[in-house]
Amino acid sequence: MVGGGASGTILAAQLARHGIRSLLIDGSGRMGRGVAYSTTEPAHLLNVRAEGMSAWAGEPGHFAKRFEAEGGDSRGFAQRRLFGRYLGEILDQAVNSGNVAVAEATAIGANRDGDGWRITFDDGISGEAKALVLAIGNQEPEGLGAFADVGRRFVRNPWGGEAREAVDDLARSGGAALLVGTGLTMVDLVLSLDAAGHQGRIVALSRRGLIPRAHAEFDPAPVEAGELPRGLRGMFRWLRRRSAAVGWRAAVDSLRPHSHPLWQSLDAGEQRRFLRHARPWWDVHRHRIAPEVAAIVARMIADGQLEIVAGRVQAARDTSGGIEVEYRRRGTDRSRSETFAYAFNCTGPLHSIARSKDPLLRSLLDAGQVQPDHLGIGLDVSDDCRAGKRLWALGPLTKGRYWEIIAVPDIREQAAAVADDIARELGE
Repeated sequence: MVGGGASGTILAAQLARHGIRSLLIDGSGRMGRGVAYSTTEPAHLLNVRAEGMSAWAGEPGHFAKRFEAEGGDSRGFAQRRLFGRYLGEILDQAVNSGNVAVAEATAIGANRDGDGWRITFDDGISGEAKALVLAIGNQEPEGLGAFADVGRRFVRNPWGGEAREAVDDLARSGGAALLVGTGLTMVDLVLSLDAAGHQGRIVALSRRGLIPRAHAEFDPAPVEAGELPRGLRGMFRWLRRRSAAVGWRAAVDSLRPHSHPLWQSLDAGEQRRFLRHARPWWDVHRHRIAPEVAAIVARMIADGQLEIVAGRVQAARDTSGGIEVEYRRRGTDRSRSETFAYAFNCTGPLHSIARSKDPLLRSLLDAGQVQPDHLGIGLDVSDDCRAGKRLWALGPLTKGRYWEIIAVPDIREQAAAVADDIARELGE
């Protein structure tokens, strides 16, 4: 199993419960945590209440009990580093069962070996496996064309060590920062800058200037699948009417139990239109942030330190004082130039699987062992998450089929189903 983040960890633990031995491979240094939960920043909170964050399908209160034992509230939002420790403990238990081993290594290739696979690692060693699972998770964002010739002051990967160094430098110097993108990654960077004591100007820019909305209490208003219309246009008309009647949070959340069949009921053209036009609006309402986080963002905006801009970057170049960026605000014809000490790519994970730089995925794609899905955003998988013979994928790699498959409440159900399918396939 390749990928030691949330998806891989939860699946390894599920397989251990089945008595199936597995090897969890991850060379990122984030074994058992992945990118999202390896943060050490206390200000980084979960975007889902503790009561919804159990790693175990069928045991909804598993994480909430752990959080409450440490003084938290099951309706509250835990620090992400706490959830990372929770996942690490689950992995440790699976390893102690004798059914899971871990390897801090980078898989660079996989080839058919009879009914199974032979996996090759970057140190030249290879090993055999009866089955292969790809749980690689979100990948680094693509580069931004306007910054192609800009040096080290453009941070391409906001989750890497360069970003941490840049944040520390900004805190010391008080320089201005440009965040390209206004979604959840932007929020994380803003929180990190604030926690580090940065007092300088921050500009967060995206085409629409939309930022994630905050969680708040509301009365649930569940709906049955039969009450929902089909088709993208009908769905958004329904959402507007339903939001007026019960509030937008209740309306959006009522779709969660039906998200997979709703997505699959759209034809390919509608799915593409959703990604092109509706996705930014959906994301900021569906993937909300903790009230405490929203309050920090609101305070920084009110103080004039953080400015949210709807617009486009047109050009960027190195200068002696940093990066000179030319950008145009939406609805205007005039461009504006401003110099920033650093610019960060906060546009979110890689959106085109064909451009993946992951060595294992790259080798599988180049050899035709796996195929991009019909939207090009993940891998082509069947209803049981199979990407080939004795080959499974889960988590963000399957978002073309499921769309809503990046949060733990979705991943835990998928991991349980994949574990069952692997057990049937291997006869164990």
